Amino acid sequence: MIEDDELREVFKTASEEHLQNIDDGFLYLEKNPRDLNKLEELLREAHSLKGDAGMLGVKDVATLAHQIENLLGAINQGRVSFSSEVSDRLFQALDALRKLVQEAVSGEPSGVKTFQIMASLIAAEAQTPPETEPLNGAALSEKKGLEVSELIEVAVESPPEEIPTPSLEKPENEGASSPISVINSSPTNDDKVTFDGNAHRIETIRVSTRQLDVLMTQTGELTVTKIRIAHRLNEVEGLTNLWEEWSRDAFVNRFVLNDLENQSTTTNKAIEQLQNYSHRASQHLEKLGLLVNQLRTSLYEDTARLELIANELEDDIRTLRLLPLSTIFNRFSRMVRDLARQQNKQVELVIEGGETRADKRILEEMKDPLLHLLRNAIDHGIESPEERQKYGKPETAQIRLRGYQTPTHVVIEVSDDGRGIDPEHIKTTALKRGLYPLEELEMMTPKQIQALIFSPGFTTRTFVTEISGRGVGMDVVRNNVEQLKGSIELESVPTKGSTFRMRLGTALATTHVLIVGVRGVSYGIPVEFVRTTRLVSPTELFTIEGRDTIVFEEQPLSVAQLADLLELEFVEKDLKNFSNFACIILKVGEELLGVFVEALIDEQDVVLKAQSQLIKRVRNISGATILGTGEVCMVLNPADLIKSARKRHSFVNSVSNPEGKNTGESGVEKPLILLVEDSIATRTQEKRILEAAGYEVITAVDGLDGFNKLKTRRFDAVISDVQMPNLDGLSLTAKIRENQEYNELPIILVTSLASDEDKRRGAEAGANAYITKSSFNQQVLLDTLKRLI
Repeated sequence: MIEDDELREVFKTASEEHLQNIDDGFLYLEKNPRDLNKLEELLREAHSLKGDAGMLGVKDVATLAHQIENLLGAINQGRVSFSSEVSDRLFQALDALRKLVQEAVSGEPSGVKTFQIMASLIAAEAQTPPETEPLNGAALSEKKGLEVSELIEVAVESPPEEIPTPSLEKPENEGASSPISVINSSPTNDDKVTFDGNAHRIETIRVSTRQLDVLMTQTGELTVTKIRIAHRLNEVEGLTNLWEEWSRDAFVNRFVLNDLENQSTTTNKAIEQLQNYSHRASQHLEKLGLLVNQLRTSLYEDTARLELIANELEDDIRTLRLLPLSTIFNRFSRMVRDLARQQNKQVELVIEGGETRADKRILEEMKDPLLHLLRNAIDHGIESPEERQKYGKPETAQIRLRGYQTPTHVVIEVSDDGRGIDPEHIKTTALKRGLYPLEELEMMTPKQIQALIFSPGFTTRTFVTEISGRGVGMDVVRNNVEQLKGSIELESVPTKGSTFRMRLGTALATTHVLIVGVRGVSYGIPVEFVRTTRLVSPTELFTIEGRDTIVFEEQPLSVAQLADLLELEFVEKDLKNFSNFACIILKVGEELLGVFVEALIDEQDVVLKAQSQLIKRVRNISGATILGTGEVCMVLNPADLIKSARKRHSFVNSVSNPEGKNTGESGVEKPLILLVEDSIATRTQEKRILEAAGYEVITAVDGLDGFNKLKTRRFDAVISDVQMPNLDGLSLTAKIRENQEYNELPIILVTSLASDEDKRRGAEAGANAYITKSSFNQQVLLDTLKRLI
């Protein structure tokens, strides 16, 4: 292990760069074995690694790097061909080098058998060109002049050549004098010594990433301090207002005192004393005004300057932390190659946008999720060459790893041209695992069903493999993305392929939040998940399938109280104080949810404090922060809020009728209607009409769903569409009439089928009324209901 801390860090960083460049070069040579320029680059990388290791006394790394250099030199000279066998041996040596470097940095034994790796490289170097007969083991020993065991011993005990200690500057050629000899030589009278101030200027320095992390955290704290000073400025403004009010009162009272003095015919000592006090108070008030105004002006200037400096400092430090995405992208090429070989698949990894720069934390946090996505693509997504031929696809599959930047996000995409994700397969798995009931799955779109793969514990694998299905599911990938203030989207077409798109926040040190009030407590909601805010009147609320709903952008939108989602105590008297509710529309990926709060307080940047190890994960909470007022504020997790909304009771029931009884304002039980309609838009509109008229409505998404729900309650009427999946309206009507208990149940068909034949079929099935949608009038529907019930 390298003893010196600084040299250890320098060696670690430099070695990682050399090894990654060598890794990329080997992959390139597999496809372009005759590229001599690339071979020259790899020789330089291996030579530099050997020199660094030799200087620091890491002998095994130096010796192994030297042998790689020898083998590359033999390939460069044409004595050895770059075959797949040679490539495998070079990769094996490269893996060993990584472990040896880690051993030198951490002190933990690597377990690398350097002797065997050396023997493998020496044997590869000794191979003959393809056109001649390869040498056997005895001939190889004779050619080298030593037995293999002797070769190993020599390689370890005495390096093939002396490794020089690198100097600060490299000589132009072998015959040039070294910088040290020039410095030590004494100038003669004929020599003119000149000094160039920029000749040895240090343009770059290595900085520990931990130091950058600390600086970034401190800039976040500086931002909070800036906000606190702004609050102090508000307090000074309040002091100024108080002074102004006091000055006005003093001015008015001065006139009263003068009038009192004029009315007195004799000199009154008390009035004289009061007059002197008033005069002194005026002088003190004037001085106080000068000080307060001066303080206010200075504080305004200081606040403006602090804001400018804090913003510039944060931008500069954030720029220092930016690294190209290629830093992690390039690490996956080798992994994809090896896994594809293991599974006998042909896969090409295409990397785009590697030059896109992102915060180093994004690179750190996204390495494992990207690794998981790529493993899944190879294991689940990519077909075998034979299967791809059946679909008319090229035998070599393509996985594309792409990065790019938008004004507010860094976007990373992982896409493949494999078999895609079959919604029916996902639906079957979700049913088996009990994640959702069949009725809810039937209502989901194919895209929503595909998104179920992000559910905790979801996997389509029935057994564990080395590549995927090891208990680390897509929910972990989504959690990592959300921790980076991002979101993940899935686009997939069966037999065509899949694309995972991850949008990641760029400002990681601070979080811009919307401060809201609930039960007198402040909570923060990250602004990037807030679509918009609006006021909602209680009359705009209606229910769909048991969920409280409003209309947003001409579409139904589920809503819930934030107090309910956070499981706070229900306080009925608080709800009666509001005629309109402040509603925040949250958007996480493709999901929307309306959240009711009691007050919208402020927007500001905050530093998010991670939760302690004792409570590492708390539902609905991302972390905490301290506001400029000094108040501790919990920052909410919008993704968790949407999950919680699925499990809570409806907002309308909790506001208008806490006991959940089916009664109106007069206490009379409402008529219960079963509404059967497969179109959500029509179902929503009809439901609103019926509820506004005083009916309670239970909805069903098709005839089969409607017939099943008919058995659960005592309904006063059924309103149904005709054209529906599973069981159409005519068949539903006939099925209802088959049961003696439903003979008197009113059935109204509302449909777009308007011919006389359609109406006749409706009457024969047993419908009581037939209303066409083309001439639909809500009053006709209500009048018909009133007449039949």
